[in-house]
Amino acid sequence: MNKRGRWAEHPELLQERSRHGVIKATTLESLEMGSKVIYRRCLPGGPWQRLLPGIILLHNAPPSSLERVMGALLHAGPRALVTGVEACRRHGLRTRELPPHDDIHVLIPHEHKVRSAGFVTVERTLRLPEPQIRDGIPLAPLVRATTDTCRRLRAVEPVGSLLVEAIQRGRCSPEALTRELNTGSKRGTAIPRRILGEWKDLHSVAEARAKILSQSLLVRPSHWNPEICDSRGGYIGRPDAWWDDVALAWEIDSFDFHFYRDDYRRTILRNTRYATAGITVVQTLPSQLLKDPAGVLAELNAAHLAASARPRPSVSLVSQAA
Repeated sequence: MNKRGRWAEHPELLQERSRHGVIKATTLESLEMGSKVIYRRCLPGGPWQRLLPGIILLHNAPPSSLERVMGALLHAGPRALVTGVEACRRHGLRTRELPPHDDIHVLIPHEHKVRSAGFVTVERTLRLPEPQIRDGIPLAPLVRATTDTCRRLRAVEPVGSLLVEAIQRGRCSPEALTRELNTGSKRGTAIPRRILGEWKDLHSVAEARAKILSQSLLVRPSHWNPEICDSRGGYIGRPDAWWDDVALAWEIDSFDFHFYRDDYRRTILRNTRYATAGITVVQTLPSQLLKDPAGVLAELNAAHLAASARPRPSVSLVSQAA
């Protein structure tokens, strides 16, 4: 037998037995490669590198995102699947809306005994979901991946941004997200459950994003989605946000999503009613909430100051939705 083993006579076996160039040391040993040879090839300057305990990368360049994922799955073992930020990214959520976590979070069956190592966070769970395969990678469903990410965040803004992104781009319903938070571990769920509870009376994800942004205003809206009438009880409008002390309305327009003539006509008629009643109105495109939040805040703060400098028009609330 050749002392160098089968891998030397058939080097193609290394790639065939690997997962995108990532392979377990035990697999290399099954190809008759001794542990000392493996170790030497992973030394600085060698052709390979040790990616994780017992996991080898068959080149010495920085690992790609895919190679890191493959290493995490090999480390975690059979039935492991990716969740958290990496799964959200692979489900198609925009990177700018995801927290900048480098770790890869994987779920494994509760009876499996595998520990976290290196860049891999291993979580044992009694509620292992059915994987969704994307590009050959087993992922937790987006609802689970989103809530797993939220449980590890400690600030309102990134949690809110992630939930909005999952609802808007991932088509996760607020009800499904809430159900997942209530069914799984309660650890780290206080912030996302509270945010989802506050959104139940909002009519669009853009409004939800606006509500998050409004927390940074000098004066926050007093009402969301109230019905406003004039002194004779005539209907004026239902603004997305309302400052009742100065009769200031904030409308998150739909031009980014709808380009129908009837929508435009309704917007013109609405604004005419606001102007006739003396109501100050600020219009914001959904894209502005993402691209220029500071500009939106400045505009709203200036509008509130201007509205407070003129006599309040004779308008009132019909309903006072929170």
